[in-house]
Parts: sequence; C-alpha cells; structure tokens
Amino acid sequence: MVLIETSDASVATRNLTTAKAMVEGISQEMERDPSVFVLGEDVGSYGGIFSSTTGLLEKFGPERIMDTPISETAFMGLATGAAVEGMRPIVELMFVDFFGVCMDQIYNHMAKIHYESGGNVKVPLVVMTAVGGGYSDGAQHSQCLWGIFAHVPGLKVVIPSNPFDAKGLMISAIRDDNPVIYMFHKGIMGLPWMAKNPRSLGPVPENPYEVPIGKASVVRSGKDASIITVSLSVHHALDAAESLAQQGVDCEVIDLRSLVPLDRDAILESVAKTGRVLVVDEDYRSFGLSGEIAAVISETDPRMLRVPLRRLAIPDVPIPYSRPLEYAVLPTADRIISEIKLVMA
Repeated sequence: MVLIETSDASVATRNLTTAKAMVEGISQEMERDPSVFVLGEDVGSYGGIFSSTTGLLEKFGPERIMDTPISETAFMGLATGAAVEGMRPIVELMFVDFFGVCMDQIYNHMAKIHYESGGNVKVPLVVMTAVGGGYSDGAQHSQCLWGIFAHVPGLKVVIPSNPFDAKGLMISAIRDDNPVIYMFHKGIMGLPWMAKNPRSLGPVPENPYEVPIGKASVVRSGKDASIITVSLSVHHALDAAESLAQQGVDCEVIDLRSLVPLDRDAILESVAKTGRVLVVDEDYRSFGLSGEIAAVISETDPRMLRVPLRRLAIPDVPIPYSRPLEYAVLPTADRIISEIKLVMA
C-alpha cells in the first residue's frame, strides 16, 4: 500500500470522477480484505443515490453489499457490532441530515466503545454520508454538519474535495482501526444530473494508495492571504483566487481534508506566511470549524495576524429551498472575493 499526500501525475494513468474514485477505493479494499462489506439504503442495485456504490453489488453480491430498510438506528448498530467482532463495515447514511435518528448509535456507542473498554476493543468502521447545499434540496437535505461530528471524541472526520483524495482517504478510512466519518459533498461527485464542477474529474492512480488522515494540502500557494477551507468550498476558493490574481492579490488555498485530526501545523504555517486569513465553511458559523481555526491561531500567537481574521460560513438559519435565498447564504466564489478584499483593505 502506497502512502501519498498529494496527486502525482506520473502515477495517475486516467481521469475519474470523484464518485468513481470512491467506488474504486471501496472495491480494491473489498478485494484485498474479505472482512470489508457495505450496507445502507439503496447501496445495492441502485448503486447509491450519489453513485457511491455503483457496480459493487454485481461484483461482490448481496452478502457483502447489503441494502437495508429505512432503519438508520438498526443498521448503524449492526455496523458497530460487526466492527467490534472483527469486520470492517462501510455504512452509508444517505444524507447527513438524517443523523438525528441514529445519533445514539454514533455518539454513545461506536465513538465510545474503544475508550470504555480501556483500549481493548477496536471499532474499525466507515460511515460515509452526503453533505452540502446548492441544489434546492431544502432545509432537511442540504446541511454539512461536520462540526457536530468533529465535536465528539472518538470519531475521525474526513472530507475529500477531489477524486484523488476521495480514493486515498477512503482506503485510509477503511484501513483505520477507529470509526471514521467520511463526508462527501454532492457538488464534488461529478454526477451528470448535478451542477457541473470541472474539478470533479481528475487524475487517479489505478493501484491502491492512502492519503493520510489528518494531513492538509496546500492546493494553491500564495503570499498575500490564506483561504482555509474544505470540501466544495475548496473549489469556490480556487475560483476566487484565480479571479483575485488578475487583480494583483495572491491567495493561498488550504484544503484541510480532515477535521479530526486537524492539521494545525499547516494552518499556522500558512498564517505565518501571509498574515491575513479567511476561513470558509459551508457549515453553520456558530460553534463550528471557523471558530476552532480562529482559536488555534489566537491560542498560538495572535500576532501572526496583520489584520483580524474573517469568517465566511452559513449564517445560523436553515438552508432555504428557494434557489436565490439558498445562494444568498452559501459561501460562493463571489462572496469569497468580497471577503478577501476586506482582508486586504
């Protein structure tokens, strides 16, 4: 198994969408390890509503690709029990917004069993779930909520933004002995029926490889301001940075890739370099990722900042169904540009 931190074009022989890269990572781990299996709603013949398991049923059969009823508490408990007994389940929660009906299994069982057993019991499982807005899915299907999961000890939280990371982080998550929440934004999957994102197709090596959990990526180097973000907002940040470069502003873009563990060193290194910071987060503003990053900087050395840090996140309101209202709260490229101009003023 190769450990790779960033995409290497010399070993990438073809382009895949993020969805196909995820599936390939799962498939290769299922071929390697018979203890890996997948369960969840519509993961079988439908292939996952966001194509996260397409083709796996035909390849591995119904004993390892298990469609479940609409019973999130039951199949989260099943996955936890299977992991405790030595299996490596991958369980799909169709939308992260549905976490409430099975949160006891996540918060009080899979996250705590290792600690409560004095480290004697491992819980190697992956919960993968779709997140994010921008598609008029309404208040109950458009949230990110990764800050909620990152808040709980015992869970790792990974959030890929591109095909290369999607495969490598999936393999790392499956091989990890801890429960990993794997969150994929609908807007990065490269699905033909969703808004087109040109970076949702990219080079992916054919052989299995790992992207380290807890290691951020500098996806664009710059000297004037740091944009620290994750998931689809990485793409908005890159679009904004390209536009700002034409105006003489050189932005660095940091893709955190993981919230737990959080790569604090990468954050601080970028802040020390630029002295100006914008945190972009498609989760709610209060008590979340943007505040945590601000705290990391403040507790280390607030003098690194030339101007006060700024945060662009979802205001504390439900995600609107109306397309104009929805885009009024999402952290789009245009809003990032406006915030960077304030940072540079």
